[in-house]
Amino acid sequence: MPLRISDLLARSDLALSVTYDVPPRLLDRTIEAATVSDLPVPGKWLQGGELLMTIGLLLPSDPAACRAYVREVTEGGAACLALGLGQGLPYQEAPAPLVAAAEEAGLPLLTVPDEVPFIAVTKAVFDARADEQREVLHRAFATQRRLTAAAAGDGLRPMLAEWTAATGVGAAVLDPLGRLLATGDRAQHTPPPQARDLVERVAARGLRGSASSTAGGQQLEVQPLGARRLRGLLLLTGRPDDAARSVVPGLVSLLSLELERRHLRDEPERRRRSALLSELLAAEDPAADRARDMLHSVGLTAERVRGVVVEPEDGRKAADGREAADGAAGEAAAAAAQEMAADLALAIPGGLVRVTGTGPGGTPGGIVEAVVGEDLDVRDVLARFAPHRPAGIGPATAPEAVRVSLRQAAGLLAVSRSAGEPVEARQSQASRLLLDLGDRRTLHGYADSVLGPLDLADNGEELIATLAAWLETGGAWDATSRRLGVHRHTVRNRLDKAMDLTGRRLDDPDDRFDLWLATRIRRGGATTAGTGGRPAPPPPPTRPGR
Repeated sequence: MPLRISDLLARSDLALSVTYDVPPRLLDRTIEAATVSDLPVPGKWLQGGELLMTIGLLLPSDPAACRAYVREVTEGGAACLALGLGQGLPYQEAPAPLVAAAEEAGLPLLTVPDEVPFIAVTKAVFDARADEQREVLHRAFATQRRLTAAAAGDGLRPMLAEWTAATGVGAAVLDPLGRLLATGDRAQHTPPPQARDLVERVAARGLRGSASSTAGGQQLEVQPLGARRLRGLLLLTGRPDDAARSVVPGLVSLLSLELERRHLRDEPERRRRSALLSELLAAEDPAADRARDMLHSVGLTAERVRGVVVEPEDGRKAADGREAADGAAGEAAAAAAQEMAADLALAIPGGLVRVTGTGPGGTPGGIVEAVVGEDLDVRDVLARFAPHRPAGIGPATAPEAVRVSLRQAAGLLAVSRSAGEPVEARQSQASRLLLDLGDRRTLHGYADSVLGPLDLADNGEELIATLAAWLETGGAWDATSRRLGVHRHTVRNRLDKAMDLTGRRLDDPDDRFDLWLATRIRRGGATTAGTGGRPAPPPPPTRPGR
């Protein structure tokens, strides 16, 4: 137990006394240390929680100066003030101005009798603090032994239950997606809602650090679990004392070992699901019922699915960033691919993930393929488990056609590598994907060269809008007139004028493609690198009238 002022007053050998009727709450203050100073301004030499002893050699006598002295001691953080009394000392009893100032400031003022040296009080304080530290260590070792014994049991819950019983602090283990794996409290089935943001923040950082916060008056702390990769998260609910705090690293280590053991134990199931995916993709034209039954057997019940292809870390780079030898490169790449596949299998419902083939350019390691339900937020999963890696996301298809979706996803890896983010195959965005590969200034320069004559016309914007609408409707005059709200003859007159100005012909395939591409660039089909797929802002005007 911490040493309090009341504990010192209870020691008959010290014979300490209070100089006024000190409230019990002030006597409950913790004493962290004892020190002696007769300086008139001792505040800057204090760290907080001290029992400050003085014989009052330089103590002021007037009330205002006494209040200033007490304020200095209080602001320095001292827990209480003790005045030494005795023959040959400045004071044989506490002076009234000092007592009044201490009572006014709420600072306990004690007296030390002549027969008790300051060193005796100092020794009593430090002996008590040493006993407190020994008690903390004893409780910490006892808790660690209980946790170690529980680790020999089955699973995570025995360790969490022992921790909570020994410390009174709630504990739960979550997977990297924040789903509850085990808890020391059988009644808890989900993490506290206020912990969600904290869990997501720590999970996004991997093994690089923990975080804590206070929500609704409750202390929350999240620690990452795992050896080389994030395997889970430890959520502590409550405020650990010093003994419990010293055991947290041991708890993290034991839970990490258990999660690594569970990861190895699950390897046969991951292999089975990988083989099931290979079987599904091996058939050129699988029956719809057969494909659906295979997905249902692993819990993937979505009506439509999509293929996802991810390029793992380059195996030619060793873990420390240096170039690896060919053999080491192959092993490193294969290990990186398998680890990524295991992470994705954990995060993806159904766990249909496999490593196949070789990497780009024939480099070892292969690529990771997965089949996911249409409603899964694939980008969120990739951001968590495959950050900054090229990835293609195929279109949603029926289960029997997922092979086609995977093929389209693989074809997007090069686009993703250039874009710096996962790319999704959508027919409506095919042109945007191509335009995203081009340099922004080059693309807009191309559009300027094609549409420049229309920019200089008095009604140039109107002509360009009509041309774009006609091209987007596939050359349908009635559909274009309805979209623009004008007569079809007006549409024809505008397009005739546009062709006269540009020197192009609508019945020429090359001219028509040039015009379509230029209007698409102007409409925002090209994006700037780093905009996350948002349309790039138009360039500054380069011609009069624009």
